[in-house]
Amino acid sequence: MSDAPRSHGRLSIRPSARPRELGERPRLRGAWVARVITLFPEAFPGTLGLSLTGRALDMGLWALETIDLRPFGEGRHRNVDDTPAGGGAGMVLRPDVVARALDAAAEGTPPDRARWPVVYLSPRGRPFRQADARRFAAAEGVTLLCGRFEGVDQRVLDAYAVEELSLGDFVLTGGEIAAQALIDATVRLIPRVLGNQASTEEESFSHGLLEHPQYTRPNVWEGRAIPEVLLSGHHARIADWRRAEAERLTRERRPDLWRAYCDAAGRAPDGDQSEGPRQHPGRQPRVEKD
Repeated sequence: MSDAPRSHGRLSIRPSARPRELGERPRLRGAWVARVITLFPEAFPGTLGLSLTGRALDMGLWALETIDLRPFGEGRHRNVDDTPAGGGAGMVLRPDVVARALDAAAEGTPPDRARWPVVYLSPRGRPFRQADARRFAAAEGVTLLCGRFEGVDQRVLDAYAVEELSLGDFVLTGGEIAAQALIDATVRLIPRVLGNQASTEEESFSHGLLEHPQYTRPNVWEGRAIPEVLLSGHHARIADWRRAEAERLTRERRPDLWRAYCDAAGRAPDGDQSEGPRQHPGRQPRVEKD
């Protein structure tokens, strides 16, 4: 493909194999990198530039690079899609166009997918789990392909061994929001990003359970009191209460997680073997005011 600039409306664009790093930010040696192939690079960093992830981005603890898919398109108008083979509604991203973008994203990255996963955000993908976030955080970086229209030609996904992941049983207009969610879930596991690494060890899914209920001051609000055990200062009792509540919530809200947790623990999922409180935290006795 020629490197000569091509006309695209009032813009002059050319295919580029160089990912565009967002902003003039420092990058620590060995920093985790997210490369995002997208038709809308302006969507980034989005919420990733805020709060703890944004601060870590500014500190160089991780880096965000976008690769605009459009310059890799075909013809005068840089077309990236075409009608689906066999007929049907919508358009499909072309394999040759996506392949060129994936080649550009692969420059300077290890070929080992364990060290640098390549992921396509797709509603038909395997559900994204906390374990995936931990796996990505342990890698050197990740390349994310944001789909649009009816999806991506299957041949390029197969040829490049692209992993397909989904955020849930719903459909978005594109993969940019899903990519930001995946990056957020991963970046927060990088050392020094949250500051308190213990918080990531106690939250939902870290041990196969949903997180226990949380409370803070005031001790009594609108007649509802913090459970007494949390104010007791007895760390063992507090740990038992939190585990029992985590098990109760998981059993009630996520039977699939509960069954997997029970299987791993060698216990029957139908039996309530916890000795924690049976009372729902939202139905605690009201405290009469003076």
